[in-house]
Amino acid sequence: MLDKQIIQRIVESSMAVEREVISIRREIHRHPELSYQEKRTSELVSSKLRSLGLEVRTGVGGTGVVGLLRGKGEGKVVGLRADMDALPVSEMTDLPFKSEVPGVMHACGHDAHTAILLGVAEVLSMNADLLKGSVKFLFQPAEEDGGRGGALPMIEDGALEDPHVDHVFGLHIVSDCPSGVICYRPGPVMAAPDSFKIIVKGRGGHGSRPDDTVDPIWIGSQIVSTLYGLRSRVVPQTKPLVISVCSFHSGTKDNIIPDQAVLEGTIRTLDEDLRSMVKTKVAEMVNSLCSSMGAQCHVSFMADAYPVTVNDPIVTEKAASLLKEAGFKLLEIEPVMGGEDVSRFLQRAPGTYYFLGTRNESKGCIYPNHSSKFTIDEDVLKVGVSSLSLLAIQFSSEQTFDHKS
Repeated sequence: MLDKQIIQRIVESSMAVEREVISIRREIHRHPELSYQEKRTSELVSSKLRSLGLEVRTGVGGTGVVGLLRGKGEGKVVGLRADMDALPVSEMTDLPFKSEVPGVMHACGHDAHTAILLGVAEVLSMNADLLKGSVKFLFQPAEEDGGRGGALPMIEDGALEDPHVDHVFGLHIVSDCPSGVICYRPGPVMAAPDSFKIIVKGRGGHGSRPDDTVDPIWIGSQIVSTLYGLRSRVVPQTKPLVISVCSFHSGTKDNIIPDQAVLEGTIRTLDEDLRSMVKTKVAEMVNSLCSSMGAQCHVSFMADAYPVTVNDPIVTEKAASLLKEAGFKLLEIEPVMGGEDVSRFLQRAPGTYYFLGTRNESKGCIYPNHSSKFTIDEDVLKVGVSSLSLLAIQFSSEQTFDHKS
């Protein structure tokens, strides 16, 4: 593990850049950009990285940016990832730096992620003599897309090569962990988010004559009950599963039975085999139910949905050990059923993705991610900077361990 003097040096450097990191975060928060539209943010990121003397690639996988800081010796290459996109949410805070873009808000903390990683780039540039390997800074667009996302286009555009990335680390600001606490988990940590759409085609008619129709609303209601029964009667009880029907649209008037109903929702799993099985079962059960009631139906799933986010167990435990020794507060948590595009980076290079708590009731930081009132405790930004910086130094070192050891 790292020498105490190195730890102290990084902590002090992180404190030294804290004010700038806060300023960058607020600038990005004022000007949020939706998925695949992160042009202004990308320009801010690339300009800052160039000012630090890093090698910079722009337009990676669209609006992605990759910065490379080469160390002073032979070692491994560590990739550090931050997402940059905002959400289609109208901000309802009274922050002096609230969003200036109508209907768009950084309601998930990606502004903080980007600012933190720029802070890490500055800290490591200031302490480059501690780096034996190299560090790649992966600024990713379109995490909120949910389908193709931004990680896959970046990977296809060579973000993890030349030089090849050996380990990947990243963090996510969350409101349900105490402020300043690092929440982590080895193995599956976030779910695969599979969106589905079910179209039920019946035969409409007068509301007084349901017997002369094939009522898609009634059939759709049976579908909802059937899908919710998967959790308790089909799937092994030891395996986490969430199925939620979140949209059910049909009909135009109180006395007309419509011809069609459309249901949309999400399936969340932490196991790729279970993921495949549940999607198959959903299609089979819906088709069978519709057929038995004289209706036609079509079941589809979003293409390219994110895989399960899996933290390498050995890398995660050793990273947690380092951060504990460095004095950070850590808490091992249960899996989170939200999905994350970082999963695609972790499929290609062993690493870990952890959560940085921002819940602080005294500062009003109590609203969940994706809320129009979401705010963060900016005191945690330096914790993100120092923790990622220490992981980069340790895992890029010549003496770092093989994750299979």
